[in-house]
Amino acid sequence: MDFFNYRRRNSTTTHIGNTPLGGDNPIRIQSMTNTPTHETAPSVEQCIRIIDAGADYVRLTAQGTREAENLANIENELHRRGYHTPLVADIHFNPHVAEAAAAIVEKVRINPGNFIDSARTFKHLEYTDEEYAGELARLRDRLVRLLDICKAHGTAIRIGVNHGSLSDRIMSRYGDTPAGIVESCMEFLRVCRDENFNDVVLSIKASNTVVMVQSVRMLLAAMEKEDMHYPLHLGVTEAGEGEDGRIKSAVGIGTLLADGIGDTVRVSLSEAPEAEIPVARKLVDYITARAGHAFIEGTPAADYDFTAMQRRKSRTVGEVGGDKVPVTITDRQPHTGMPADYSCHADGDGIRIVPCEKYTGQPDTFPLFTTAELAALAACRSEKKFLMLSYPQLDTAVWNVLDSDKSVIAVLTSRHANPVGECRAFFHRLLRRGCTVPVVVQLSYKENEVEDLQLKSAADFGALLLDGFADGIWLRNEGTISDDKITGCMYGILQAARRRMSHTEYISCPGCGRTLFDLEKTIARIKAATSHLKTLKIGVMGCIVNGPGEMADADYGYVGAGRNRVSLYKNKTCVLKNIPEEEAVEHLIALIKENGDWTEP
Repeated sequence: MDFFNYRRRNSTTTHIGNTPLGGDNPIRIQSMTNTPTHETAPSVEQCIRIIDAGADYVRLTAQGTREAENLANIENELHRRGYHTPLVADIHFNPHVAEAAAAIVEKVRINPGNFIDSARTFKHLEYTDEEYAGELARLRDRLVRLLDICKAHGTAIRIGVNHGSLSDRIMSRYGDTPAGIVESCMEFLRVCRDENFNDVVLSIKASNTVVMVQSVRMLLAAMEKEDMHYPLHLGVTEAGEGEDGRIKSAVGIGTLLADGIGDTVRVSLSEAPEAEIPVARKLVDYITARAGHAFIEGTPAADYDFTAMQRRKSRTVGEVGGDKVPVTITDRQPHTGMPADYSCHADGDGIRIVPCEKYTGQPDTFPLFTTAELAALAACRSEKKFLMLSYPQLDTAVWNVLDSDKSVIAVLTSRHANPVGECRAFFHRLLRRGCTVPVVVQLSYKENEVEDLQLKSAADFGALLLDGFADGIWLRNEGTISDDKITGCMYGILQAARRRMSHTEYISCPGCGRTLFDLEKTIARIKAATSHLKTLKIGVMGCIVNGPGEMADADYGYVGAGRNRVSLYKNKTCVLKNIPEEEAVEHLIALIKENGDWTEP
């Protein structure tokens, strides 16, 4: 890839019904039903709503043979009503069900974590090399049976790895690591290649955007080594709903799209499935509009590892840089009536930033200079000085300031059509020079819809934060969106990028035909009871497929255990089983209190 200039990765073409994927085809958008797949009428109606919203593919869960066989009735009724969008069967735990579905629909998704391996138990298993090779032979034999059926019916396969459902076998050898996630996928890919089966799509998903992006980048590196170029499906699983779901999805998916990675996208929101489609479309259109942009000159730093994603080392100036959490800068004041122009918020109280001509040395106030004001900057004796500049403005005079004046904090701006690429070029110049100046990234937008600002800013800032860049962010908008929404967006981006916690995080799945309770209402109830617990992560899962696995990153978990039954978790340990749904939120609160994590609202 080109770190600095946007272009889509070259992938092979996968044939999926009448809608091929990868190659020169546009990035496809998809969603998944949450109706019971054994019920034809509601499944058909929801498929139509998803398709009418603009989906290129529709996925349906098939947890048993009954559901898999009913896919034929659903597809036939859709065809009768003039809808020929490819359907995808989502399979977990049962290869027999995958084989039944492969004879009906255009694509089957299988999960390497549970295709032949039993459900994850979090038990540490020990394998000799011979025993591990035996397990791989068993995997090959079982997968080849499915591939033969797919060949006979022209059915594609998605090898979909979820961070939350890695098998105990993979965990025993690789641990809960991106390397394990990648190898889980590669084991299946090698069988497909050996069997000359090429209608393959890959996905690696996690609720943690850092894990998701790092794993996908590592997968691409692993495929390149073995001369594989299959298309990729992108998604942040259990992203949540509302603002958090949109921002987290944009941080993870947007980062990879900016890299040129991704051939199909699903934004997994805990909302109606058709609501996912316009969100995904906006995100894809925003990034792909960069194609053909003005060329950005840049040279990657020799020691920069694109898959490591380690934070750039910078010196500390006050509350900015070093190992400090990233600051936020806003165009409003933290205290009513304060006359300053900007405010910077770190761990403690905010500081004021004013244009240099307004700076008079008042307490907790610091000046902002432009590159045309370097002489004034040199003469200023403030302990903190902000210098606004862009990548094209780097010249000898600017370098002298960045290198020698230890009181300077750079404010990096970009008006380029590809702001991520231009900012990356700036940071790589710093890395190559060994310059440790702390950098706050300022990006500006012209949006009147909150969702548009959330998606665009999260995709841009998120990519730089996940790369390990930026000691702070400054989001500006010329539209009609309120200051509170803009500030909330910045904190949401920092949290989604795992750089700064500021509010309760909900790791909630979008729901599917396996979900046996009202997910949206349940999330609303849990949020109403726990949203003041700002340091906690709470998982809300419709079923056991990803439940305890994805919730290993959560402090507490609420998992569907059956119809109107819920199990509660502390980290990945189940502590209460099969609670009646109407009592589960109260039990969750009691569990949080028992563990000393509760504070009163």
